[in-house]
Amino acid sequence: MTPQDSADQATMTGKVPSFSPGSTVSSALPGFVVLCLALQVHRLASAQFIVAGPDHPVIASLGGEAVLPCHLSPRMSAENMEVRWFRSQFSAVVHLYRDGQDQYGQQIPEYRGRTELLRDHITNGSVSLRIRNIRPSDNGQYKCFFQSSVSYEDAILELHVAGVGSAPAISVEGHQDGGIRVVCRSAGWYPQPEAQWRDLQGQILSSASEKISQEANDLFQTEIAIVIPEASNQKVSCCVRNLLLNQERESEISIAELFFPRVNPWMVALGVILVLLAVLIPLSSYCFWRQHRAKDKLQAELRWRCAQLYAVDVTLDPDTANPYLVLSEDRKRVRDGDTQQNLPNNPERFDPCVCVLGAEGFAGGRRYWEVEVGDKPEWALGVCRESVSRKGDITLSPEDGYWVVWLRGGRYKARTSPSTPLPVSVRPSRVGIFLDYEAGEVSFYNVTDRSHLFTFTGTFSGTLRPYFCPGLNAGGENAAPLIICPVPAQAGGNLCP
Repeated sequence: MTPQDSADQATMTGKVPSFSPGSTVSSALPGFVVLCLALQVHRLASAQFIVAGPDHPVIASLGGEAVLPCHLSPRMSAENMEVRWFRSQFSAVVHLYRDGQDQYGQQIPEYRGRTELLRDHITNGSVSLRIRNIRPSDNGQYKCFFQSSVSYEDAILELHVAGVGSAPAISVEGHQDGGIRVVCRSAGWYPQPEAQWRDLQGQILSSASEKISQEANDLFQTEIAIVIPEASNQKVSCCVRNLLLNQERESEISIAELFFPRVNPWMVALGVILVLLAVLIPLSSYCFWRQHRAKDKLQAELRWRCAQLYAVDVTLDPDTANPYLVLSEDRKRVRDGDTQQNLPNNPERFDPCVCVLGAEGFAGGRRYWEVEVGDKPEWALGVCRESVSRKGDITLSPEDGYWVVWLRGGRYKARTSPSTPLPVSVRPSRVGIFLDYEAGEVSFYNVTDRSHLFTFTGTFSGTLRPYFCPGLNAGGENAAPLIICPVPAQAGGNLCP
């Protein structure tokens, strides 16, 4: 019997025949090699997986957040894998998870502080990437990459960023081709919007010109014009639509016959001026002044109504309040007290400056709130950087991180360097504050007569918070408070410029 015959017999009977050592090694070696290869192939096959993402683009709004989901198939734990999110290049890391924790050393600067890996279900091979404070530059393709000790795969995801811009501003810009040229403008859209003129029945009207341009902040602004015939007395509307979100903003205007006079009033006025020149010159000057003043007042009121569309709920932060300040339970009122309260001297608290910050912080977008000041003889309102020093004396100026308007000694001033006196014809009992972060503007409005008080312009960085100082007016419990007021929901409408 040969060694191979003996091995076959041993396989069938379970008995192992005895051979010489050399004969045993030479006959068992091929089987051992085959067994090792089979085990290695089985190990590699068992470690194979695919990476899957959503089968449709993820849509996110500007200033909001996006969640990009990704998972392994078949389900298996990814706790000990490398999970990498990147854009066009492998080294352009959006977020990296390795060795059981997030790694931020290779993250590209534009995503620092804005990403979070959601790994509640990582043991099932499911993770999601959250991106906060969405920007236009976040739009596009992402890759979700998983790597184990023996294999790696990735999946491609698409993020579509969308933003709705300002309400259309309609203006009449003179005569053209026997009619009146009317122009509609709107800004702050992403991606490129669609703009249309419509009649009262909703039918689309032909435009005279249309221009869409991209601003420095990558958002789009549109300008569309129409020429309305002199014989027309119709109402037309301008509609700007975000096709991705299927959301639109619309404003309308009615062209009355007074915009299309049959007789040129200047010819009649010229004949009268030749007779009564000495009288009409000052009268005309006065009329122009009144018209210009009325126009400025109307534009200021329209800007204020537009600002009210961005109303937010602001509350006071007790951790920042000076010990002499008394806050209401709902954190909507603050007044100066007679005595110092026994409060923790935490780093956030202002001392000795008698002021308090809003609990809400803003690092982008547009925000509006209103404060009742009543007949208080002193107050200061505005915004400041969250990083300002809370201890010791402070200087209220933009250079020191404060954008503030105040009342002191019966005079209203904007705290620029040096201060700017504000001409106030009607004493404001309520003040509106409008922050446009991307435009670098903080505007103040007299809600009492709907007039514009002042606008700071500049460039913002970091988080801004509302600033309140009720003033050092005596009275204890009877001292008049500053009151954060609700903004009427119906304010603004379609009249915003």
